[in-house]
Amino acid sequence: MTGSKIDCSRFFKFLTGAGIEFFTGVPDSLLKDFCAYVSDNIGCDNHIIAANEGNAIALGCGYHLATGKTPLVYMQNSGLGNSANPILSLADSQVYSIPLVMVIGWRGMPGVKDEPQHIKQGRVQSVLLDAMEIPYEVLKPDTDDAVSAAQRIIDTARRENRPAAIVVPPGSFCGYKLSGELPCELPMTREDAIGIIVSTLEDDAVIVSTTGKTSRELYEYRHGAGQGHEKDFLTVGSMGHTSQIALGISLNTNKKVICLDGDGSAIMHMGSMAVNAGRGQGNFIHIVINNGAHDSVGGQPTCGFEIDFVTVALGCGYERAIKADTEKSLKKSLKTLLSAGEGPCFLEVRVKKGARADLGRPATTPVENKKALMEFLRQNDN
Repeated sequence: MTGSKIDCSRFFKFLTGAGIEFFTGVPDSLLKDFCAYVSDNIGCDNHIIAANEGNAIALGCGYHLATGKTPLVYMQNSGLGNSANPILSLADSQVYSIPLVMVIGWRGMPGVKDEPQHIKQGRVQSVLLDAMEIPYEVLKPDTDDAVSAAQRIIDTARRENRPAAIVVPPGSFCGYKLSGELPCELPMTREDAIGIIVSTLEDDAVIVSTTGKTSRELYEYRHGAGQGHEKDFLTVGSMGHTSQIALGISLNTNKKVICLDGDGSAIMHMGSMAVNAGRGQGNFIHIVINNGAHDSVGGQPTCGFEIDFVTVALGCGYERAIKADTEKSLKKSLKTLLSAGEGPCFLEVRVKKGARADLGRPATTPVENKKALMEFLRQNDN
């Protein structure tokens, strides 16, 4: 049987039939259909959405050590950076020699239109895999070919006791929608919360927004309000590092610096919160907009709603930490935090997941964004 795309059901059944029974990783928009099928068809003990890609490699290694079996680790190609350390210093054949099957979404594939933050990563991906000495195959959009390629990669990983990769170009999988999601009773969307936050801030406040739809919604809010974009840093890549960018700015300006983070981003490098709390000053406010999902790459769940972010923040040493989940409580919380004292503050805003189907993308380039913000900071700081 052949076709124009890879059938998620057949591909999954092949993998489980080949003895791949444990799946972990960080969701990617190119893999969302496959990951949704995995979520619907395997128990939660055997499918763990990891905090970051390096953690996923480590989870897979632990699974192999306990069972002797081969795990599958999925990620966007940007995750190669997060996973390079445990791949090379833990799983590699010259260290613990652990077989792993990696499934990597090829964002920024040459010749395919993509966002600026993916272009370089996509162009050098094959070079990186070669440099890391990871055997790989690029899937074709055909189920039979995909199964054959995956079998060869599984055989290589097991025969040579090493990581080996399946690279997935854009549009490879047939569509599949995640089922069984419970309705969310929270009243606000992320876009609602962003509008309330921005409209409440002082005119010269700087915003650093996390990658994905948060930055897109912030850009659209400014555009709709007839405002410029020079006060905002849109973190189009580097997921999980938004708060450290904001901290670095806040330590070198007198303005309020607001980090608009997401639950997936905050979880990915949660250790940053300890540094924020220890080194941040009274002009730093860290806001996590928590919808319990990796909303920008397919809506796969995070553990965001299982975390007491306020307790974590206070434990790390933020001066104040508050949670809001309604428009009224958000406005009240912002008023409290904007008038707070010497130390950094934290706010968790719980919202329902989802975004407008017609949500646009920034019309400015990352370099234009950078230059405008730097000029704003130079000319207006005191």
